[in-house]
Amino acid sequence: MRSIHQIVAGFASGDAISNEARALRTIFQSWGFDAPIYSEHKRILPELRSEARDLQAHRGDFRPDDIVLLHLSIGSDVNDIFPTLPGRKVILYHNITPADYFRGIQEQTAVLLGRGRRQVAALAGAADINMADSQYNADELAALGYANPQVLPLVLDFSRLRSRPDRKILRRYRGYRDGRVNILFVGRCAPNKRIEDLVNAFYYYQRYVQPNSRLIHVGSHAGMEQYHALLLVRVRELQLKNVVFAGAVTQDMLNAYYQVAHVFLSMSEHEGFCIPLLEAMVHDVPVVAYAAGAVPETLGGAGVLVRDKPFDLLAETLGRVAEDEALRAAILRGQRERLARYEQQDLAGELKRILAPLL
Repeated sequence: MRSIHQIVAGFASGDAISNEARALRTIFQSWGFDAPIYSEHKRILPELRSEARDLQAHRGDFRPDDIVLLHLSIGSDVNDIFPTLPGRKVILYHNITPADYFRGIQEQTAVLLGRGRRQVAALAGAADINMADSQYNADELAALGYANPQVLPLVLDFSRLRSRPDRKILRRYRGYRDGRVNILFVGRCAPNKRIEDLVNAFYYYQRYVQPNSRLIHVGSHAGMEQYHALLLVRVRELQLKNVVFAGAVTQDMLNAYYQVAHVFLSMSEHEGFCIPLLEAMVHDVPVVAYAAGAVPETLGGAGVLVRDKPFDLLAETLGRVAEDEALRAAILRGQRERLARYEQQDLAGELKRILAPLL
């Protein structure tokens, strides 16, 4: 049996790229291929080592007639090993955040990102087929000299978002208990996400538009303790009330946070795709998002796209989206149409078309 090997920089629960690797594994297996996943041993969560193999220890698994797909997302030893392996090569580029966002805050991550950017440049010409999960990412590959990068939007499993939500969170934060308007952002606690801009916009919203409000950030701050501490300082400086940093959560908890949200607000300045925008649409939460990177592409004409960050005007926008029923209904109608278009895509068929020369 031929194999389609997938290589990821790390393999973890709740990680977007790990989740896509799982989804692609299911597709490849349905085509009749063996479909193992590999990573650096130290970056595979111990409880997931039955799902992913140590690439260095399993280099002997690869044969000349196999296909090797690299998920390119950060600096890693696996990126250097990839071109040395037997088999036909495929790169799927998820983008790499510029290191400058992390310098002075998390130097180790900045080093990994800088290395990743250098590796992306060095791998131009290493693959038979180049793919990216957004046109934004494909354009970046083309600028680096990659031949004919093709767009394959992220293969997502929305069923997990429609599973049962955590009841404790629903009871704690639903509006009928305290009447508060919940402004939500979901994403790692990382400087490129500009969570301080969420806090600043929320300051104007809570002070001048809706005092009975709450800001909720859901996302891990592991490894970003210094940045998280700076955010807490900013919250105290502004004397904000009802700001919740929920940290990393389970899927049922995430579903509950989406269900209690009145508006999803993203101020992120670098996104290669931004899955939470679509997750918010699944839960019928109107989206207000800064137009950075692939965000306009992912929104696909839905939601409210902002191109500047005057926080007072953002606060007014949040107020209208949360309280103007006609506007809210129009936004949600557009988001449902966008989500339907995304879910109707035959991404497995498109992937097979792209990979056809190697199959």
